[in-house]
Amino acid sequence: MRSSIAAQDATSAVAAGSRRKRWRTPVLLCAALYAAAAQAGATPQESWPQVWLNPGIYAQHFDSGKGLRNNNIGFGAEVVLAGDHVLMAGSFINSNRARSHFGAYQWRPLHWQFSGVDVSAGIAVGAFDGYPNYRHGGWFVAPLPMLAIEGRTFGANISLIPTVANRFDGALAVQIKLRVW
Repeated sequence: MRSSIAAQDATSAVAAGSRRKRWRTPVLLCAALYAAAAQAGATPQESWPQVWLNPGIYAQHFDSGKGLRNNNIGFGAEVVLAGDHVLMAGSFINSNRARSHFGAYQWRPLHWQFSGVDVSAGIAVGAFDGYPNYRHGGWFVAPLPMLAIEGRTFGANISLIPTVANRFDGALAVQIKLRVW
């Protein structure tokens, strides 16, 4: 009896450790980004447009047992037309290991500033393709909540992708970006 209880406790401890490890990378990534942005000094002057480039998206899926790809490498760009209005486009290898393309408009009306780092929140509405379980990989339109964290040179977009049964697997998505203009 005691050995089965000890085995259950060990199994529970391993499962809890696995859950902590799964979220460790995105949390550490966000903390490092915030520290780098704070060290970069003051936020950029109010000059428009601003151009940011990114190497794709890191997605931490809520159901990690499906063997989905987390490191969705690719290339993307965004043009900040004004503080509240952003155009985004790019291509990446999605979680289903297929090529995706997107174009989106981001509206972020909520703004805060912490230690010289700008934080903005809003919604992105975009057109996406390449997901085999939805429209056989064809184009579709989707809204996503967005949080932008921007220093003078480095930034990140954070989004929550909902789970849609038999179509999309939900995830917390982080997109690191570099300001080039």
